[in-house]
Amino acid sequence: MTTNLNWWKGGIIYQIYPRSFMDSNGDGVGDIAGITTKLDYVASLGVDAIWLSPVFTSPMKDFGYDVSNYRDIDPLFGSLDDFKKMIARAHELNLKVMVDQVLSHSAESHPWFEESRQDKTNDKADWYVWADPKPDGSPPNNWLSIFGGSAWQWDSRRLQYYLHNFLTSQPDINFHCAAARQAQLDNMRFWLELGVDGFRLDTVNFYYHSEGLEDNPPVPEGEPKTMGAPHDNPYTYQRHVYDISRPENLGFLQDLRSLMDEFPGSTTVGELGDDYPLERMAEYTSGGDKLHMAYTFDLLNTPHSPTYIRDVLTNMQDIVGDGWPCWALSNHDVVRSATRWGEGEDTIAYPLVALALITSLRGSVCLYQGEELGLPEADVPFERIQDPYGIPLWPVFKGRDGCRTPMVWNKEEQGGFSTIEPWLPVDDRHLALSVAEQEANPASLLHKVRQLIKWRQTQPELLNGELTQVEVNNQDLIAYVREYEGQKVLVVINMTKDAQTAELSMPVTDVLEGHGFTASLNEQVVSLPAYQAFYARID
Repeated sequence: MTTNLNWWKGGIIYQIYPRSFMDSNGDGVGDIAGITTKLDYVASLGVDAIWLSPVFTSPMKDFGYDVSNYRDIDPLFGSLDDFKKMIARAHELNLKVMVDQVLSHSAESHPWFEESRQDKTNDKADWYVWADPKPDGSPPNNWLSIFGGSAWQWDSRRLQYYLHNFLTSQPDINFHCAAARQAQLDNMRFWLELGVDGFRLDTVNFYYHSEGLEDNPPVPEGEPKTMGAPHDNPYTYQRHVYDISRPENLGFLQDLRSLMDEFPGSTTVGELGDDYPLERMAEYTSGGDKLHMAYTFDLLNTPHSPTYIRDVLTNMQDIVGDGWPCWALSNHDVVRSATRWGEGEDTIAYPLVALALITSLRGSVCLYQGEELGLPEADVPFERIQDPYGIPLWPVFKGRDGCRTPMVWNKEEQGGFSTIEPWLPVDDRHLALSVAEQEANPASLLHKVRQLIKWRQTQPELLNGELTQVEVNNQDLIAYVREYEGQKVLVVINMTKDAQTAELSMPVTDVLEGHGFTASLNEQVVSLPAYQAFYARID
């Protein structure tokens, strides 16, 4: 893989939330040195890369997604030397390293913003999005922040409002300003030269706004709302025409791709929270001159019936074209899939068959820390909530802390994560699912996940092939063919708790084994026990 410049295509990226992975210095917060000590474990899963949520200097009002220095490590996580040692160890283990880049906004304590807000004539006056109030003093338009309230915050120094799509302490950078835009590209070059292999791009469709500052229209009655926020959030009431996903974004993504192409083997994956996410994915990943891949919230959402999943695949085929998706069921922003999809299902078999689904789709995969253990969403009491997104919307939306609690390495106190009470509590239900407990049990989900991933990594059709959905005479099943260089593999997935059968219309030449599932074929009838997958070569 070290010589495969397209390692990312069909690759599996293991997402690490650094605050909650491993605490090496006993302060209750995970750090880079802690990550380094656990890279052997990550490599043992058979994944291709790690993605680190932000570790840059930050006031941590949004836990690192508010950057005050794009070129240094926050002391909470360690130092640049710690980061370099982590990269070196990861590369020794044949793991690529990707880091989060939060380009659309900075912390208000960033020197750029501190200068910009002083007056309207300084060198960085137009590096952020500033606008005059309406004659009555109200905000320039009706744009809303995802985190609640207006997307505009008054600044008494400039007597203007500044735009913030998230917290008021996260002012939006003005990508219409060439100097600010270039500065962000230069910041990315810094990390590429340091040795990182790619970037996860936070809110990649939020870089530009309409300079006309037009009001967003309401979502028409009966039309779907954006998947980028919970539906009880007023943000979803608007059709986001003017504040995000502007056409100018394509030019910046092309400039970014030119930078990435200077570092062969590097890659990008963009996060897309949009009213029409698949259209954006097609726009941003097609043609080989913008993003390498992107992910949407289609499978990070609540619906997960076979019909819903088939519809997502149909839309993907119809809309995305030669673009390249990156599939995920869990991450640091959504309820863990073992709860969101798996509530009431078998706690080992269901997470495994869900992983069989996303690792056999056309695209790459993000696997979130603890997903390989089947960790459910943690229960964080209100008095321990840290997420600024969750506090004002409690109790209907409890924020994102439940998916961010510490990784559990053993069943001892604090789950082996830290020697003291950590920044978020360890859920007692997680202790029995810890790495040490599952390592000692050959029948555990962890061992089954390792087997599936390592088998999948030897199947060229599942890594690179095109996908065509096929009809089987059972609507509870999901079925498709992956084809690569003239070879075809049929995949049939049963995500239900009931045994299912289907009669196949295509001749099977070889039933594939070694993946750990027990579905079988008798003549042309495939039998799938509950939560099982079937793989076979066909003519």
